[in-house]
Amino acid sequence: MNRDPGARVRHLTEHHVPQDVPFELPFPLALSPDLQGARQRNLAWVHRFGLVGYGRSLEWYASWDMPLLAAHGMPYARGAALDLCTDAMAFFFVFDDQFDGPLGRDPARVEAVCRRLIDIAHGAPAGPGADACSRAFSDIRTRSLIGSHPGWAARSAHEWEYYFATQAHEAIGRVRGTPGDLETYLQVRRGIAGTAVPLSLGERAAGLGVPAAAFHSPQLRIMRDIAVDVSMMCNDVYSLEKEEARGDVDNLVLVLRHADGGTREEAVAAAREEVARRTRRFAELAAQVPDVCARLGLTGQESADVRRYVEVMALWMSGYHAWQTRTHRYTGALRVLPRTGPGYFDEILPS
Repeated sequence: MNRDPGARVRHLTEHHVPQDVPFELPFPLALSPDLQGARQRNLAWVHRFGLVGYGRSLEWYASWDMPLLAAHGMPYARGAALDLCTDAMAFFFVFDDQFDGPLGRDPARVEAVCRRLIDIAHGAPAGPGADACSRAFSDIRTRSLIGSHPGWAARSAHEWEYYFATQAHEAIGRVRGTPGDLETYLQVRRGIAGTAVPLSLGERAAGLGVPAAAFHSPQLRIMRDIAVDVSMMCNDVYSLEKEEARGDVDNLVLVLRHADGGTREEAVAAAREEVARRTRRFAELAAQVPDVCARLGLTGQESADVRRYVEVMALWMSGYHAWQTRTHRYTGALRVLPRTGPGYFDEILPS
């Protein structure tokens, strides 16, 4: 375990983890030029589908700046493509917060709620009288499939299924009350993080056609897992206080501390090393990609798309990190919301 995580980490106490815990991500950072337009359009969208109300609910949601996440994380996106990415990010976070209340401690009810959404991911209509989350997700899914390749449509349906299905397992963890082992944590957290979806949306926004043999090469599959892990592991540090207060256990810091029995500072240092190890591995694998393309006999355009997909993954990691170190969602959560109560102002899932 790394015992020298830097001055800011050494100053952490057992009761506070500041938002300036440093993560060094050696990836480029970019921003879509359509950010301001996306901000206006996204507020209209969340209102239209009933995801966010007015007053303090709107103020709290606006302080997250979901368009900034989309514009940094998927900087190739413009116009309608950026709107889709932004609205998907809004859905993720608003939906996720619905499980911060009593619902999140009822695994069977969570499973029932998410089963309806899984059906929508596979083509079922939201139906008349559907709740706000079902209607909003149906809209996102419909828009994302316009002009998509059948392979992308099938893959992204599974990614959404994984995201929704693991919500019940996070609820089981809350009821259990203690963190699981690292392997179990990774299986649940990779699902509830939902990060595979924005990677796929970023791929679409960049207009890429990555051949299946390249997409499923060991290099790109491992790199995709790394892009998911780095985002969620950094997030686990920044959201630690919020999640501890509400009884969440699928958090890397809590998992590492439970396994090793060390201090919070040591667990945060270990989390930083997990991230650093993965970013080093990403760079090693990226260097192998040109040879993979050559051995697969890809055309010049196909090889360019594969290389750009590596950029999409790298930009997501740096973009997500840039957003989460600025958003009030983590820096202000415990000042705005009840410390141990529901993590939302509007209950939008059916009873």
